[in-house]
Formats: sequence, structure tokens, C-alpha cells
Amino acid sequence: MPFPESLFVIALLIVLSAFFSLAELSLAASRRLRLRQMAVDGDMRADRVLRLQEAPGDYFTVVQVGQNAVAILGGIVGEGALTPALSALFSLWSVTADRAQTWGFFASFFIIMSLFILLSDLLPKRLGMAEPERWAVRVLAPMQWWMRLLKPIVWLYAKSTDLMFKFLGLPSIRDERITSEDILALTEAGTLAGVLAASEQQVIANVFELDSRTVSSAMTQRERIAFFLRDDPDEVIRARIAEEPFSTYPVCDGDIDHVVGYVDAKDLFQRVLNNQTLSLSDENLVHKVLIVPDRLTLAEVLDQFRQVHEDFAVIVNEYSLVVGVVTLNDVMSTVMGDLVGPDDEEQIVRRDENSWLIDGVTPIEDVLRALQLNELPHDDEYETLAGFMMVMLRRVPRRTDSVNFGGYKFEVLDVDSYRIDQVMVSRLTDSPGAQAAAAAAEAVKGQNI
Repeated sequence: MPFPESLFVIALLIVLSAFFSLAELSLAASRRLRLRQMAVDGDMRADRVLRLQEAPGDYFTVVQVGQNAVAILGGIVGEGALTPALSALFSLWSVTADRAQTWGFFASFFIIMSLFILLSDLLPKRLGMAEPERWAVRVLAPMQWWMRLLKPIVWLYAKSTDLMFKFLGLPSIRDERITSEDILALTEAGTLAGVLAASEQQVIANVFELDSRTVSSAMTQRERIAFFLRDDPDEVIRARIAEEPFSTYPVCDGDIDHVVGYVDAKDLFQRVLNNQTLSLSDENLVHKVLIVPDRLTLAEVLDQFRQVHEDFAVIVNEYSLVVGVVTLNDVMSTVMGDLVGPDDEEQIVRRDENSWLIDGVTPIEDVLRALQLNELPHDDEYETLAGFMMVMLRRVPRRTDSVNFGGYKFEVLDVDSYRIDQVMVSRLTDSPGAQAAAAAAEAVKGQNI
């Protein structure tokens, strides 16, 4: 074949190989959500690409047949076209004919390989990665033509591949289900790219935690509950409201473990403004209360609130003892995190770069997030920081008791009736783990700036 014709054939083969490379990567990299949006906007090609992604076997078979055939032909044509010319060029340097022939062959091989790598592999694949959906719909029609043209060969290779997959027990269909991990990964990428604020990304992450966090991580503990007894007189009710102002109060019969209902503060205020006597024996004043077990997740509690149209619930354990109360606001505060109002009491207060003051009832997930730790030991045995201290010490902690873990020192500052009230967490600056945590914190700080 004459030299000009050989160069034309090589250029044609490079273009054909580039087409197959672009077709392969654009289909594989196309995002289904983006394709669905394009289909909704009226681009029917996007819908056909979606169907191809569900069964891409024939498509990729054509790509591989085309790429391999083109590569082989490119090597044959390139060697025949360039080797004689390059051998003649090397022979001008006073080398032997055999050496000039060898040098010409390797030079021809290198030139052809470089042209195919640069023009038919790297360049089209970068184009396909940059805008996969755009190129996927553009190459769809010619690829369908190739699939019809090579249908017998495609059938042979497809059946052979299916047999190998079946023999090896490998999945042949891509799992397209979107998981919570996928969504969280997208939000984290969006935060790093500046599309989402860090606080917004944290809210999304907190929403997915509702399925794993139990109601006890957000409830008001038993010893902090303000409640009325059914036979409390008017002056006791008024004094309790003034001393402990809340929006809702449980009403009990004899003690806190016998809850008979709840009373809304606004109903009490209305009676006070109307100069009426406050009496909890009035059935119109006391509402039926929602009772939920302490093993429910926050997502399940939200569902219970929705079903009964309530925003207050009493939490009981397996022995039917009251362990706390929870409101819709408590659950939403868990979701909103740092976006809650400034009047809300903070459970985690950062004193400086290396120390935190943390309430003992703080959920362990919040502690891990604040300290940038992945996990704490025996994390299936407790739900709060106080539980962590008890499990690690194997006894009820006393003031000044401490535990070291993960480059941090957890020291009990205050104990109230055997309940851990405050824990001081300090970074141990000389430990490798603490140094890594400090470096990570600086990186996050730099990204936020």
C-alpha cells in the first residue's frame, strides 16, 4: 500500500478507535439521575441510554470487538507503512541494514502506539469523563448501527461471556439501588466543592441517623422531668409552673411511674388568665399521653407522632418504668444540630483547641463527631458519654476518675446522685492519634475558611 494511503488508513483507524473508547467510557460514567432528568426534559435518547445501562452486554461487546480489531489493523498497517521509511532513514547514519531494519521496526511500533494511546485512548476518555451524558446520547445512534452490523459476532461473544459469568458465579447486572451511603457521599463531595455549607451537610447526615439513634439519645432524663400529681392543689401547680416552665407536663397518679396523661401549659395559662382554679381532676384539661418503649429509634418515634397527631411522648423501659420524655422539638433539635436556637442548652461546649466540657447524657454519636473519632470501645453497651465512662471503669464513676482513649483524656468533673453530670475531655497532645486528629481539624478549618 502506498505511503499516503497507509497514513490515511492509520488516521481512519485512530478515529474509529477513539469513537469506540468514547462510547465505552461515556456509557459507563453516565449518571442515571442526570439521564433521567434529560429524559424528563424531552431528550428521548437519554431514555434509550438508560435502557442500555440496564443491559449493556451487547454494547460493550461491540466496543471490545471494534477496539481490538482496530488495534490489530493499526499495527499491521503502521508497521508496513512506517518501518521501510524509518529503516531507510536510519541507514543514512552508516548502520548496518539489519540494525536499521530493527531500529525502524521499533520506531514504527513506538510511533503507532503513541498515536493510538494519545488520540484514540486518553483524549476521548477524558472527553467522556468530563461530559459522559452528553457524549453517551451523541454516540448512541452509530453504536446501535454497529450493534446491528456485528450482531452474529456479538451473539457469539455475549453467550460465551454469560457462560463464564454463570460458571464463576459473578453478578452480570449492576446494582442501581441508591443507598444512604451514596447520598451522604454526594453531600460530602458537595460540601468540599462549596455547593453545600458544612452545617447543611450535617443536617442531612443527622436525618439518616434517625434510623440508628434510639429515642433515649434525645429524651429528657427521668430525674429532670417536671410533672404534676393528679391531686396537686392549685398553689402547687402554680409554683411548679413558675419554677420549671415547660410547654408540657406529665400528670401522674401517686408517682412518676404511673402516668395518666399530660397537660399543656397553654391550657393552664388560659385558666390562670381567666382567674380559674387549676385542678388536674378536670378531664378536659388532661390529655391522653403517648407511651413509647425506650428501644424505638427516633425515626419510629416521629412516625408515632405522625400517626396520633401528638408532639409529646413518655418513654418507658421493659419494666414499664418511666425513663424520660421526648418532644417533637427534641427530635428536630437532633436533626438541626448546630442550627438550633441560641437559647438551647449545649451539651458539648468547646473550651479551647484541646478541651471540651460535655454533659454526661450526651449521645455517643455527638461525642464522636465533636472529637472526630470513628468509634469508642464496646460501643454496643452504651448510648451516652456517661455509659462509656461506666463501661470503661466497670463501676459508678467518682469525681476525678478518668479514662484515656484515642488520644483523649475523659475526666469526670461532677457527679450528682450517682449520675455523671459533666465530663472534661482533653486532647493528649503527645500521642500519635491526637496529632492526627489535630491535623485533620486544621484541614477542616482550612476548608471552611
